[in-house]
Amino acid sequence: MPSVQHWKTPKAGNLATLALQESTLPPRSKGKVRVTVKAVGLNFADIFALTGLYSATPEGSFVPGLEFSGVVESVEDSGAFQPGDRVMGLTRFGGYSSVIDSEPEYLIPLPADWDFSQGAAWPVQTLTAWYALTHLGAIDKGHRVLVHSAAGGVGLQAMKLCKALGATPIGTVGNTEKAHWLVSQGFEQVLVRDTDFMKQLSGLSEPLDLVLDAIGGKVQQASFAALAPMGRLVVFGAAEFTPTGHRPNYLKAAWRYLRRPRYDVMDMISSNRSVLAFNLIWLWEQKTRLQGLLQELTAVEIAPPHVGHSLPFEEAHQALALLQSGKTCGKVVLTLP
Repeated sequence: MPSVQHWKTPKAGNLATLALQESTLPPRSKGKVRVTVKAVGLNFADIFALTGLYSATPEGSFVPGLEFSGVVESVEDSGAFQPGDRVMGLTRFGGYSSVIDSEPEYLIPLPADWDFSQGAAWPVQTLTAWYALTHLGAIDKGHRVLVHSAAGGVGLQAMKLCKALGATPIGTVGNTEKAHWLVSQGFEQVLVRDTDFMKQLSGLSEPLDLVLDAIGGKVQQASFAALAPMGRLVVFGAAEFTPTGHRPNYLKAAWRYLRRPRYDVMDMISSNRSVLAFNLIWLWEQKTRLQGLLQELTAVEIAPPHVGHSLPFEEAHQALALLQSGKTCGKVVLTLP
């Protein structure tokens, strides 16, 4: 009998409980496309889900993972895809698997000149960056856009999209090594965040039109203060809550939660600045809107995703620890033969 391998946890709360399991592969459901997975993209949402800090985490046991790439194994005769097609896809959990049965609406043809790792690095990061910049951030030509964690998966895609849309991206990173790397990738304006980030931003030649933030805390507060009138702060994560071990430090997390940035709408009216926040996973059920976003992205030409770290599928724990370390540039992926 054919089998499937997947990384599964009995319940959220502890990264250490994530285990590689093998089970019998059930028959493909009617209307689904069966994909033999070749690469899996890792996201901070995986860590938050596994440690119980993600609001969309399933109850009980689950397989983490939101994006993948691979080869179509079988499909309905009348389907949009054919066996042998190379695809990349989105999934609402279940991505850490060697075989995935997907609805065709969540699959995208993999460009002929991309490898599977690049395909697994594209869906979540690029859609997140695109939705934040365009649908929420109302980016326009000439806008000055501050992108935090600019060497990461979402940040790097956002930096590229800013340039493609005629805006000026200003990246921020946590160390000089990442700053030098971004400069080598063709980005001229990069800041290494220091302890007094508000003072650092006050030294910019002009205020900001848009900020993309997934860090939170004082970095976010300083970013909002640096916005020009009509400027927008778009928040899509809170990296400051990322656990450093297998379990969350709930006392530390609670302290940071109590000290989180808070915004007064009356003050925002007076200063004419906005705060918007979103979680891309809630677009999962909105197939028509998701398809529209994907169609918009096909009209924008940017370089393929940068895969900074590629590990075998069996080394999921090592890959997650690498992502937790904050020392990565670009995407972390797991690969299968």
